[in-house]
Amino acid sequence: MSGIMNYILIFWGFFLIGTMAIGGFFMFRKFLKQLPKADGKSDMDWEVYYMNKTKHMWEQPEIDFLEELVSPVPELFRDVARHKIASKIGEIALKKNKDKISQELIIEGYIVATPKRDHRFLRKRLREKNIDITPYEPLFHMAKEDYAPNWQERYK
Repeated sequence: MSGIMNYILIFWGFFLIGTMAIGGFFMFRKFLKQLPKADGKSDMDWEVYYMNKTKHMWEQPEIDFLEELVSPVPELFRDVARHKIASKIGEIALKKNKDKISQELIIEGYIVATPKRDHRFLRKRLREKNIDITPYEPLFHMAKEDYAPNWQERYK
């Protein structure tokens, strides 16, 4: 009986160490996002800035459309994904001097803010809604790494 208990304790120890390592990894990623960059603000500071600057520009149909686009994200991570994508949409809206968030801005911001693997879902959803994706093809072909650091200049 004590042999089985030893194996259970060893398994339990590895299980705890593994879960703590996974949690630590995600906490460390969050910590890195909070570190200030050369301009003195962190990535998360900029996200909050763009959200606050463009909060008044969102109307209910656009909020519903964004909600529909982030629906495949697991509910646990959906708030974070929504915030990140909405802040990128706000950044694009401010760079283009728009007065309100439009469906086109949401699509552009979604493409820029999400990794390439999520674009297949976006293409499918846009086809279902009969939205032409031709104007967005150059953005689809860019890799996420191509966006940084001066994606705004190349996009204009």
